This record gives sequence, C-alpha cells and structure tokens, in this order.
Amino acid sequence: MKTPQLLILLLTIMVHAGSGFPSDRKPAQGREKHASWDDVNVVAHGLLQLGQGLKEHVDKTKAQMRDVNTKLKAFNNTVAELQRRQQEQGAALEARGEEAEERAEAAAQLAEEVRARVDEVRKESDDIHSRMGKLEEKVQEVLAEPALDTNDSDHSGVLLIQRLVAAQNRRIDQLVDKIRQQQDKLEKQSLHLQALQSKVAQRRVKSHRRRDDETALKGEPEQSAATPGLARDCHDLFVQGQRASGVYVIQPEASKPVNVLCEMTAEGGWTVIQKRQDGSQNFNQQWESYKKGFGSLHGEFWLGLDNIHSVTKQGGYVLQVELSDRAGAQQAARYRVQVDGEEEKFALHLEQEQEQEPPSGPRGGALSTGASGVPFSTADSDNDLAADVSCAQLLSGGWWFSSCGESNLNGRYPRRPSQLRRRQVRRQAMFWDRNYSLRTTVLKVAPAAVKQ
Repeated sequence: MKTPQLLILLLTIMVHAGSGFPSDRKPAQGREKHASWDDVNVVAHGLLQLGQGLKEHVDKTKAQMRDVNTKLKAFNNTVAELQRRQQEQGAALEARGEEAEERAEAAAQLAEEVRARVDEVRKESDDIHSRMGKLEEKVQEVLAEPALDTNDSDHSGVLLIQRLVAAQNRRIDQLVDKIRQQQDKLEKQSLHLQALQSKVAQRRVKSHRRRDDETALKGEPEQSAATPGLARDCHDLFVQGQRASGVYVIQPEASKPVNVLCEMTAEGGWTVIQKRQDGSQNFNQQWESYKKGFGSLHGEFWLGLDNIHSVTKQGGYVLQVELSDRAGAQQAARYRVQVDGEEEKFALHLEQEQEQEPPSGPRGGALSTGASGVPFSTADSDNDLAADVSCAQLLSGGWWFSSCGESNLNGRYPRRPSQLRRRQVRRQAMFWDRNYSLRTTVLKVAPAAVKQ
C-alpha cells in the first residue's frame, strides 16, 4: 500500500473518529455525545488496515534491503578483484621507472578512495538495518494495541511511522544511487588500470628499442664482472680453459672491465669488435656512439673505439675480416693491427699478412695499408683524407675513410636487394672492394700467435 493511500485512509479514519468523539461545543439538535459502536468499529477496522499496510510496506522494504545486500556483495567481489589486479600489476610495475611508479601510486590512491567509500556504504547499510528493526518494533507495538485506544497520541505515532518509512525510502534510493556511482567509478578505475598497463607495456617495448640505439653495449656475461683476475682478452680466456663461444667479461691492461663477444676456435679465442647479420641495428651513429660502442652482443653491434684501442694496444694483434654476400660467396682478409687512442682520432695502423688463401673467395685488400695511421671519421667528426668532401656524410656510418671509395663495413644495411639499384642507396650501403651485396660482416681481433 503506497503512502498516499495510507494518508487517504488515515484522513477517512480521522473524519469518522472526529464525528464520533465528544466535542467541546454543545451538541446541536440532540446529537449524541458519545460515538456509536459502529463508528468505533469503523475506526478499529481502519487502524487494522493501516497496520496491515504498514506491515506490507515493511516486508517490501525488507525485500529491497535484501536486493541492496546482494548488490553490496557483488560490489565487494568487484572490489576484491580490483585489489587482486592491483597487486598483480603492482608487482609488474616495480621496475618500470619513476613515471610508472607515480601512475601506480595514483591507481593505489584511487583504489583506497573506493575502499573508503565502500566502508561508508556499509556503515549506511548497517544504519538502515538498525532503523528498519526499530520500525518493525514500532509497527508490532501498534498492531498489538487495543482497537479501542484511538486517542491523539496513537495518531501521532502512526504519522511518525509514516514519516520514518518515507525517510527510509529516500535513504534507500540515495543508497542505490551511491552504489551505482561506485560501480561507475570502479569501471573507470578498471579502464584506468588497463590503460596504465598498456602504457607500461609500450614503454617496455620502447625501452628495448632504445637500448639497441644507446651507446652502451648490452649482453649477459657468462663470467661475472666482479671476478678477480679478469682475462685481458678472449684468447686469455681460451688459455684459462674456456672453450664455448659467448659473452664474457674481460679487462684489458689499464682499462675498465667490458662485456665482449668471444668466438672460440680450436686454436684460440677471438674478440669480436663488429658484427652485422640482419640490419636490426642502426650504424649511422655519431662520434660519441662509435667511441663507446652500441648495439647488442647477441645481435648486431660495434664494440667501441675505446675498447678496441684498449685491446689492441696490448701489442701484437691481428684483425680478421670475414664477409659473405647474398650469393653465398665468402671473403676474408687478415692484417696486423693497432688502433691509437682518441688523441690521435683512433687512427688505424695496418700491415696485411701474406698467408694462405681462405677456403673460398678472393683475399680482400679494401683497407688501405699504404697510408698508415688513417683516423676514424663520423658525420659529426670529419677526419678522413678527402679534402673536398665528408666521406661519413656521403657514405653513411663511421669508418676509417681514406678516400671514400675502398670500403665501408658500417654503411647502411640494404634490407631488400632491389634497393641497391637506386644510386643513392647503393652508395651509402656497406661495401668491400666495390662489393655492395654483402649479407654478413665480422671484424675480430686476437694475438698474432692465434691461427684461424
């Protein structure tokens, strides 16, 4: 029974009661001073209907409260799932950098606000339960009172109950609205966390790509940098008993430890200073990058002029150049080598060895041995022997350019053979003795006593 119907019924009862109860005015035309038994029965019947209506309303309110409790349970499960996701993502975000940490902290603060609001909703729900219990007790008291007790205090009690019921209805509506708002905020929070996770994943991919372009070489060493008595080069590791090719830590004389790729053969160990195989690394770098080194020791890389100088200055080293082209032909050349320090622009000193031919392909002579002491050049540090042009800008990459035309193993890697038909691309591609179809290159050094 709706509240307006209760009010109409109450007004009807009050009209009947007023007509039957005594009045301070004198009776007109012999009206009786006391209400008849029929009027009393009508009032009693009306009160019983009022009590029954209140009871139905209370039962309906209980059903609404059960529905609210169900929604609260679902809401609590959602909050628990959100907390679980937050914990999982929190563990994944620990090492993502300061910006990711700030975003995670913001997400945690939002989750804390949601939990605080959930606690507030729970308190309000408990308050509603308490008030509903008091309302039920009041209704039971009204139903238990004698039907003949119809004074003004009872009517005021009924009105009070009605006001309480109306207030509880408004409170329930407000609670339902708050639950909807909390659910909307939880959905937004979930979307925010998903967006945060996506941004972290994108940053992780970008950081991996950035690492390949940074000047510091990366690799998983098989020998710890903290190991005392580090080897001077990869052949020193070979002498110590290492036979597996891979990434190791060495420490040349008067230099810092450095990660290097070692190629172990039956005769000794070679320290790889350059490797290209698929074009995954950009070799068009500036002077500082070529000085410190760049790329990945597990893929394509340049060891760094500082490191090459530290190894070769130990005396008596050879440089082995190993090439293969897209047709499968292999080519090799070997030189006595020494690389000066930065004061001399990392000048290259070569003396070609006269040894037996490689298994297939001609011996290369594309590194000039006649002009000893050719300095290293990059686009931002022109040290080549050409007077009117910068070979590094013309040909791309960094190299020991003598006259821009003999070799450049650090030029651009053509991803498709068709690119070589274009003159500009062909000129800037890596080449050796006018061979522009190179597919792989390896430069490595070892003590002169080591045989390939």
